[in-house]
Amino acid sequence: MAPFKLETFYIIAPYAGILAAIGLIESLLTLNLVGDMTNKRGGASQESIAQGIANTITGFFGGMGGCAMIGQSMINVNAGGRGRLSGITAALCLLMFILVGSSLIEKIPLAALVGVMFIVVIGTFEWSSFRIIRKIPKSDAFVLILVSAVTVATDLAVAVVVGVIVAALVFAWEHAKHVKISLSREENGWDAYTVNGPLFFGSVTHFLNQFDVEQGSQDIVIDFKDSRVCDHSGLEAIDTLAERFTQAGKVLHIRHLSAECRTLLRKAGNLVEVSVLEDPSYFVATDSLA
Repeated sequence: MAPFKLETFYIIAPYAGILAAIGLIESLLTLNLVGDMTNKRGGASQESIAQGIANTITGFFGGMGGCAMIGQSMINVNAGGRGRLSGITAALCLLMFILVGSSLIEKIPLAALVGVMFIVVIGTFEWSSFRIIRKIPKSDAFVLILVSAVTVATDLAVAVVVGVIVAALVFAWEHAKHVKISLSREENGWDAYTVNGPLFFGSVTHFLNQFDVEQGSQDIVIDFKDSRVCDHSGLEAIDTLAERFTQAGKVLHIRHLSAECRTLLRKAGNLVEVSVLEDPSYFVATDSLA
């Protein structure tokens, strides 16, 4: 038995995290796959909590952790199992095989079990991916191939992490160009720039390049009615823009910030030295009934 020490925890923790991630991912994949086949949707949160509680209790009795298995679930559903009784029956039969019929199970050739798993793989693989891979965006196709290769080379947990990171970077790269600036002149003679799109680390450069600091009136308004400052890079972009207008002898005003953006500006303290205009209050006139 391993000694109950902090060093033991440091050794076990990385492997425990990987196994927990793989088990949770496979369970959720199984849940989605069975839901697609039976046109029913299960609760992902309930499945995750139940699996965590069950594996925790099992550990106190020296048992092994477990999760929902795609192969067994496929066989169960294809055999007509639709209710909870089908899963309980499969579990009880597996228990009887281990306790009573282990001697008979040992006589089954390993090659036959491999053949069964290949049939399960053929049934669960999304063959439509090959048909649509030329029709989907190249970035999505790249993520699809990358995740499949990493899964084969390492494990499912690493593949999911890599896929999420690459997909997030691709998303940021694609949406970095979605920030658009439109210029208009207000009644008081101020130039108003209306921002459309999220302002984050990926769109900062494109955002700054759309402003002409030398042209226009002395007071500049940036309207974020159709935009949002998402992170610290967006704050720094506003600060950089304010410095450019200040050096040109102009004053920068900000309008229509969301509550989250105002919170970011307050937390930034002296980082952003701009004039934040109060959002106007709009009233709707109603006719009184006689």
